[in-house]
Amino acid sequence: MSIPKQVTIVEVGARDGLQNEPKVSTTSKVRFIDELSLTGLKCIEAGAFVSPQWVPQMADSKSVMQQIHRLPGVTYSALTPNVKGFELALEAGADQIAIFGSCSEGFSQHNINCSIAESLNRFEPLMVLAQKHHIPVRGYLSCVVDCPYDGPTAPQSVAMVAKKLIELGCYEVSLGDTIGTGTPQRIASMVDEVRKQIPLHQIAVHFHDTWGQALANIYQALTMGVNVIDSSTAGLGGCPYAYGASGNVATEDVLYLCHGLGIETGVNLEKVAEAGWNMCQQLGKSPMSKTSLALKAQRLRPKS
Repeated sequence: MSIPKQVTIVEVGARDGLQNEPKVSTTSKVRFIDELSLTGLKCIEAGAFVSPQWVPQMADSKSVMQQIHRLPGVTYSALTPNVKGFELALEAGADQIAIFGSCSEGFSQHNINCSIAESLNRFEPLMVLAQKHHIPVRGYLSCVVDCPYDGPTAPQSVAMVAKKLIELGCYEVSLGDTIGTGTPQRIASMVDEVRKQIPLHQIAVHFHDTWGQALANIYQALTMGVNVIDSSTAGLGGCPYAYGASGNVATEDVLYLCHGLGIETGVNLEKVAEAGWNMCQQLGKSPMSKTSLALKAQRLRPKS
C-alpha cells in the first residue's frame, strides 16, 4: 500500500502533553491552545474531565475550554472516562470526546481500576448520551505493543478490543504505544491484525518516543495506509500510570517527516514550533523536538 497523500494530525499537547507536567496556569494553557489553533491544526485535544485526585493538572479543563478562542473548522476535544466526565465536557463545550481503554489487563487495573471487560461496559451509558447529543467519540487504546505490568501484548488482543470500541460507537481508535517500546516490525504485525477487524480509515496511531522509535514506527504505519497521527507539540508529556513513558512524539518532528515525504498536513511547522517554545518557557525546559531545536539553531546561525 502506498503512503497516503494527506494525513490528519491530532494535537494532544494541551492534554496528554501537560497532564504529566508540573502545574501550569489556566492562562498559559489557554494561550497555548490559542496559538495552536492558528497553526492549521484541525484537531486539538484541549482538556480532560477526570478525577482531579488522580490527574490534578487537568482540574481546570472546564475553565480552559470556556476561555479559548475557537476557530471555525477546528475540533476541540476532551478526554472523558465516564458519564460524569461526559456531562462536564458537554457543559464546557467540547466538540468531541475521547474514551480510553487498554488491551492489557494489568494496565487497565492500574489506570482505571477495572478489567478490560468492565471498562467497556462502563462506556455504554456514556455512548448513549454521546449519540443523544450528537457528539463524536474517539477511542484510545493503551499498551498496544507492551504493558509495564503484563509484558508483551498480543496483536490479536489489540485487534479484539479495537473492534469492540468501534462496535460501541467510536468513529476511530487511536492505537497507543504507551511506553514507547515498539519497533517497526512489531508495529506492522499489530496494525496488520487490527486492520483485519476494523476499516483502515478508523485507525489512528499514538506513539511515545521513550526508546527513540516513534518516527520509525509512524513511518511504518504510514506505509500501511494509516493517515491519522497523534502527536504533542514540543514532545511534551508522558503517561502518569506508565513508569518510563518519557513523552509523546513531537508534532514538529512528525510534520517534518510528513512534509519530507510529500504528505500534505495543512499545518505550519514554524508556528507549531513557536507555540512549543512559548509553552516550554512557562515550564522552564527546552522542547524535546529535534526539529524545533534545529529550527531555532538555524535562525541563530550567523549569516556569512
